[in-house]
Amino acid sequence: MDKSFQFDAEISIHPFSDGLFSNEQWDSLVRTSDNGTMFHLREFLGYHPPGRFIDHSLYVIRNEKLFSVFPAIEQERNGKRILNSHGGASYGGFVYPGQCNIRDAFLMTEALIDHAKKNNFDAIQITLPPILYAKHLSNYIDFAFMKHDFSYMKREISSIVDLRNPHAIEQEFRPEARTALNKALKSGIVIRTSDDYASYYSILKQNLRMRHGVQPTHFLEELIDLSQRFPDDITLWGAYLDDIMIAGVCTFAANKQVILAFYISHDEAYQEYRAVNLLFATIMKESAIKGFSYLDFGIFTVNMDPNWGLGRFKENFGSRGVFRDTFIKQLNT
Repeated sequence: MDKSFQFDAEISIHPFSDGLFSNEQWDSLVRTSDNGTMFHLREFLGYHPPGRFIDHSLYVIRNEKLFSVFPAIEQERNGKRILNSHGGASYGGFVYPGQCNIRDAFLMTEALIDHAKKNNFDAIQITLPPILYAKHLSNYIDFAFMKHDFSYMKREISSIVDLRNPHAIEQEFRPEARTALNKALKSGIVIRTSDDYASYYSILKQNLRMRHGVQPTHFLEELIDLSQRFPDDITLWGAYLDDIMIAGVCTFAANKQVILAFYISHDEAYQEYRAVNLLFATIMKESAIKGFSYLDFGIFTVNMDPNWGLGRFKENFGSRGVFRDTFIKQLNT
């Protein structure tokens, strides 16, 4: 670093627990930011029950004004104390305004490292939203991390569908997806939004148990809680045959650019109807009409190990892969 560089901005970082700013001020900054998502909101993070995490969120002051926020928790792992942004959300990292420049990125990174060292953390771990979540594409933060000796802990692949040309959405489907879509249409499948989370969750649990031997990340009560906290942003889409839900997808409006598909499920007994294909065709069209630029299918890699079948399933709908990066910096090596 060139310490002789002259700049006007004065940046400092502080624990959110200092109480200088409210949850509402935090969330207002996120909602008007360049890169924030619902996963950065205090309102979202608040659905976790008390005691699940030790909050260590931070805010950044630039020239005496609130400039950026950084959701984070304290985490113990392998005998090390980790500052993790954030253990209870899909994405973390600095939330910043559109005017954030490269010098700001460097100063925030330096302040974060200094804070973590002073508070006796052994490492900093950060998962950033994919780059397409930002209003203005920028790798300033990534670059600042790399210049300050962060490394990639993992680089997962998230499947993104471009919705900016609504008329071309189905043209990007592979032939087998279009064939399945037509079959669903001819079978009388009806797609509609729903609040029947219980039926959906029952299908979801059965799916995950059969395919992966795991339980959903969220309990049913947590999913309902989230849907009530964000009634305009979280939507349950159901595929119905004779008023019976046979498949469902929960979508999260992560921000104004991206809608995220969460928990894709279908009843195996009705697999022949190809309801999921009609579900996604409908979700994509409706989301495009509402002004979303991208649908995020989520990752199909786990610790950088591809699930080839899941990747192909998502590619059938015209998706392409973008990085979802997790950075780490060791502080006591």
